[in-house]
Amino acid sequence: MGLSTASLAAGVVYTAALWVFLAVAARRSGTRSLGPADHVTLARALLVGGVTALVAVLVMTDHPAGGLSLVILVTLATVALILDAVDGQVARRTGTVSKLGARFDMEVDAFLILVLSVYVSVSLGAWVLVIGAMRYAFVVAGWTMPWLRSALPPSFARKVVAATQGIVLVVAASGVLPYPVEAVSVGAALASLVWSFGRDVVWLRRNRPVRTKAAPARWASR
Repeated sequence: MGLSTASLAAGVVYTAALWVFLAVAARRSGTRSLGPADHVTLARALLVGGVTALVAVLVMTDHPAGGLSLVILVTLATVALILDAVDGQVARRTGTVSKLGARFDMEVDAFLILVLSVYVSVSLGAWVLVIGAMRYAFVVAGWTMPWLRSALPPSFARKVVAATQGIVLVVAASGVLPYPVEAVSVGAALASLVWSFGRDVVWLRRNRPVRTKAAPARWASR
C-alpha cells in the first residue's frame, strides 16, 4: 500500500495514545477488564488506527483519486462506522453498559471523524476541518466554562447528526460523487453539526448550576 515512515509513525503514535487513554480511563473508573461491547469498540479503534496510517500516507503523497490505499481506507472506515451500531447493542443485551464504554465509543467516533475530515479537506478545503475539530473545541471550552461539562439529556437528533458526519465524510473521501455534490453534502453535514452543538450549548447554559452567594455573617445579639 506504499506506507511511508510518517504513516507508520502515525499508526504507532495512535496505538500508544489509545493504550494510555484506556489505561488511565480504566484506572479512574475502577475497571480491571473490558466487557464484550468494549472489545467491539476496541476493534473499531484498531480500524481507525489503520485509517489514520492510510490518511497520513495519502495526504503526504499525490492524493490519487483511486488506488488500493484509498479503497482500503474507505473499507476500514465503513466497517468502523457499521460496528458503531453494534457495540451499544452488545452492551445493552449483555448488561455491561458503563460510563467507560460510552466514553470510549464516543472518543473513537470523534477521532475517526477528525481523521476523515483531514483527508477530505485536501480536496474540498480547510473548512472541512471544522467538522473534526468541533468536538475537541467543545472539550477545551469546558476547561474554562465548567457548565459545558454537565450531562446532556439523551437526544435522537444528536445521534443522527453524529452518524451523518461519518457517513458523509466516507462518501466524500471515496470520490464517487462530483465535486459540487461533495461540497454541498459536506457543507450540509457541517451545518447540521453546528446546529447540534449550538442547541446543546444553549441547553447547558440555561440549565447550568446557579451559584448562590453566601449570606453575610451576622453578629449574635447580646
